[in-house]
Amino acid sequence: MNIILDVRNLSKSFHGLQAVDFVNFEVREGELLALIGPNGAGKSTCFNMLMGQLKPTTGEVFFQGENLVGKYPRQIWRKGVGRTFQITGTYSSMTVVENVQMALMSHRRRIFSIFPYAHKIYKEEAISYLDMVGLADQAERHCAILAYGDLKRLELAIALCHKPTLLLMDEPTAGMAPTERESVMQLTADIVKDQNISVLFTEHDMDVVFGHAHRILVLNRGKLIANGSVDEIRNNPLVQEVYLGGGNLFEVAS
Repeated sequence: MNIILDVRNLSKSFHGLQAVDFVNFEVREGELLALIGPNGAGKSTCFNMLMGQLKPTTGEVFFQGENLVGKYPRQIWRKGVGRTFQITGTYSSMTVVENVQMALMSHRRRIFSIFPYAHKIYKEEAISYLDMVGLADQAERHCAILAYGDLKRLELAIALCHKPTLLLMDEPTAGMAPTERESVMQLTADIVKDQNISVLFTEHDMDVVFGHAHRILVLNRGKLIANGSVDEIRNNPLVQEVYLGGGNLFEVAS
């Protein structure tokens, strides 16, 4: 299986505080990889370095063989790395379909062109992306009145417009009810399989992680303490100690 992302000795310190401490891992083609850890473990800092929002103190990030360190987020995005955020960032004054149309115009570098009929541009294609995430029937609704779970689906549709090879998803189910969490992650797993997209996601819900991840990374205090399959992570004594003070991770998550 091809390696899409290769992270080597990645670290970040803030005024002497080591937020990420020489982390190494890879993301494989078509893989749904979970990055978990307690609050403050360094997950978001790691994501921000991968996407160019933060410059690493040390380390390299190779995406399809090219080092991304030092590149701007928009350059990394253009190369095929997409991202969704823990807090959604859609345009609440626009309709659902208009949000996706804007993403398509941006992808095709037409965002600064003058369009007297911009609301008609790429509309059918935008609806096809909404259909992919189960929102086609809400295309003309304004985002301001969408349920939070639907906003998460919309953000996923927007990210897919850029046809990413790798998608970074920061807590994709945060703020959702349990049934919504399962629905969104099953949708993501189906898209990974259908389109062969690689996904690296952070998540606190262990049911979601164990139910859908192909492989799991565990961060604690900036260090990568475990990397393995669902069963390997679930039965790892160090992971159990970090999360539960020595309890059984399987019993809590099942």
